[in-house]
Amino acid sequence: MQPVVRPYFPATVAVVFVVYFAVLAIDPRSREVWIAEIIPIVLVFTGLVISYRHFRFSNLAYGFMAVWMFWHTLGAHFTFAHVPFDWLNALVGGTRNHFDRISHFTVGFYAFPTTEWLLRRGHCRLIPATVFGLLLVMSIAAAYEIVEWWFAVLADADAGLEFLGSQGDVWDAQKDMLADTLGAVFALTVYLLIRPDRDPALTGRTAQTDHRQP
Repeated sequence: MQPVVRPYFPATVAVVFVVYFAVLAIDPRSREVWIAEIIPIVLVFTGLVISYRHFRFSNLAYGFMAVWMFWHTLGAHFTFAHVPFDWLNALVGGTRNHFDRISHFTVGFYAFPTTEWLLRRGHCRLIPATVFGLLLVMSIAAAYEIVEWWFAVLADADAGLEFLGSQGDVWDAQKDMLADTLGAVFALTVYLLIRPDRDPALTGRTAQTDHRQP
């Protein structure tokens, strides 16, 4: 099963995201928390735009990465504990807002483009690439929990609690990291079924890009 290559898909998603980002940048619940939450979004989006002419991921990889960017941007606007998400809370029971858990799950989707990049660049074989993709997500998950802790300590009390988003759960950090890991396992399972590194349209484009490099 090979992904369909649609050359305008990444540009379309990028334009839609810029509009979406601009709308949700207006009057967020906490500007301080919004700035802290939006920094990784801006870094990832900027990196993808700059790298596009040098390496084009598969459309599915861009789709996976976009899910996190859209989801996280919405959480930054409301703060994750206050996103209107009552329907899921009622479905699973309890009073905790699980919007942030899903956001962490979508972080794991970045194991897909990581594995794709390693394989299409020829840096390693399939098993090391998938293991690296999984471990990279787990490392980022752990690092982000440390950043949340630092911000909660350094920021004012209200902003710190909103950014931390534990909602009274003493195991919040561990559950968040588990969600990241499960998201990576899901994305890697999809990768093994799709194998975009075997798509002639993509591998040909990568070879042409490498040939142009000095």
